[in-house]
Amino acid sequence: RRSPIACTTSIHLGSDPARQSNRTPRTCAIDPSEKALSEAVSGDRLAQVTRAAATPVRKHHSTVKAILRRLEASYSDVTTALDYRSPFQLLVATVLSAQCTDVRVNAVTPALFRDYPDAGSFLDLDQRRLERYIKTCGLFRSKARNLLAASRILVEEFDGHVPSTRSELMRLPGVGRKTANVVLASAFGADTIAVDTHVFRVSRRLGLAHGNTPAEVEAELMDVLPQSAWSSTHYRLILHGRQTCKAQRPLCDQCPLTRWCDYYENVVRTGAPSARRRASVG
Repeated sequence: RRSPIACTTSIHLGSDPARQSNRTPRTCAIDPSEKALSEAVSGDRLAQVTRAAATPVRKHHSTVKAILRRLEASYSDVTTALDYRSPFQLLVATVLSAQCTDVRVNAVTPALFRDYPDAGSFLDLDQRRLERYIKTCGLFRSKARNLLAASRILVEEFDGHVPSTRSELMRLPGVGRKTANVVLASAFGADTIAVDTHVFRVSRRLGLAHGNTPAEVEAELMDVLPQSAWSSTHYRLILHGRQTCKAQRPLCDQCPLTRWCDYYENVVRTGAPSARRRASVG
């Protein structure tokens, strides 16, 4: 246990000389680890030092390489778990996967793609009929509406083909940056990082990123990872999040990355329950 260091401080009693003469010393306890800091800095400087101490430390490139090597060894052959035969089918499956498992999507799409395999055939669908195909995917009404609208745009503006640029993809209803990145990486081989809930959680726990939004995490990962590893690392982080680094109960005792993991070092090893609860949903 740390021994407190006694110090004296004066109680400020205003500008009255009579009262100033009655100042009384007061004893307080200062943690030894804070003594040097309190002696060295004060006021604004103290605030600057405090902010600097709280700034997350970026992983050294050798540490990043070690993490990538271990991820590759654990998850060698990686690709999207969604079943598809064309960029359009991947686009549809990715839209359906929002707030839905890939397993559920893969159970729904075979019948849908058998009857309506491309954007042109989707125009033969009406809202209610499409809803019947995808109703088990969740949010099926809005997804059906977006897919029909996106199909019409693809037919009218892109001759039925899925565009290969992010800006054009994000013009389609129901297609955000994550969905666009998945399509670009899997259908066109582009170097992208799609930040879903698993990538967001695992990259922050490892300390590869510290952002509070998917966009911030994507930017950090693009900065810290070699571009050639963007897509493969995205898939490996997803698999690691599903199999080991789970949201509520991460299997740290089975994890091959604990040597470099901020969450393991700062939460698990220190046994901080409140921090563990916060990180479990991060």
